[in-house]
Amino acid sequence: MKKILVIRFSSIGDIVLTSPVIRCLAVQLPDTEIHVLTRKVNACLFTSNPSVKKTIAYDKKLNEVIDLLRVENYDHIVDLHKNIRSFRVRFSLRKPATSFPKLNIQKYLLVRFKMKPMPDIHIVDRYFEAVKSLGVVNDGRGLDYFFSDAKKIDTNKWSSDFNNGYYAVVIGGKHTTKILPVEKVIEVCRLLDKPVVLLGGNEDAARGKMIAESLKTNVFDACGKLSLDESARILKVASAVLTNDTGLMHIAAALHKPIVSVWGNTVPELGMSPYLPDEPHKSILIENKEIKCRPCSKIGFDKCPKGHFNCMMTLNSSEIADKLMNIGNLFS
Repeated sequence: MKKILVIRFSSIGDIVLTSPVIRCLAVQLPDTEIHVLTRKVNACLFTSNPSVKKTIAYDKKLNEVIDLLRVENYDHIVDLHKNIRSFRVRFSLRKPATSFPKLNIQKYLLVRFKMKPMPDIHIVDRYFEAVKSLGVVNDGRGLDYFFSDAKKIDTNKWSSDFNNGYYAVVIGGKHTTKILPVEKVIEVCRLLDKPVVLLGGNEDAARGKMIAESLKTNVFDACGKLSLDESARILKVASAVLTNDTGLMHIAAALHKPIVSVWGNTVPELGMSPYLPDEPHKSILIENKEIKCRPCSKIGFDKCPKGHFNCMMTLNSSEIADKLMNIGNLFS
């Protein structure tokens, strides 16, 4: 039996975006074992995937696993990270390897000079360039997310208002300039026809508390209180999802949820919008295309470089709320 090593170190959203390639490799090359190399912190996203035969995870030093990888004697390497670390792995193993067009020059031109040389191709479809030579093609089924256990969310602390449905509101994000400000979130939530569950990590707990205290009712603040799987279960049951450009946005897409995504300093043209190839009507993008300084980064900043944060502050709260309610009611 042949073995293929897939490399993707981080992060949550990017790993979820690799799931179609991994699925198609396993289905279309049934006599091949799929192994994955990733960071230990993200290993659970692969270990629960039935298409992955083996997950090799490292903590801080890549040296920890290079010798282990050599023993596996892989037939091919699929590099879905394409950075210095992944190149080092490829160089060390000396096996046939393929990667994808990362388009760093095009991204630089878009961010620095607002030129638009980026092809209208989602990152998932670019990932498939890495397996084209293996005869593997996109099956069009979208993203996967696999729960690591059957544990259910304890909703006993929730009020009866949640019995008729709720909206999941993802308030977190890795960078401040990708996050809808607290005051905007509060404005939106007050206009909604259903209660909300706030989702975010430990770093979002203070913001979640501010929002919940301001709303007082029809809100459950889950920020910093749930595992990734538990947050995903909240998304799965929600009527619809309001989210920043972050990892939970891609998990919501993998769960085929109706999504309203808000965009600040990043833009969908970078190829990272919700991937719903067979259900594009389930995704609504909210952005202010009149802001001339965006995108100011392909990733994000801790604060707006110009000090005004107009890319988020000028978004219309009523429009966001209306879009969320409409798409939620449409698919309820």
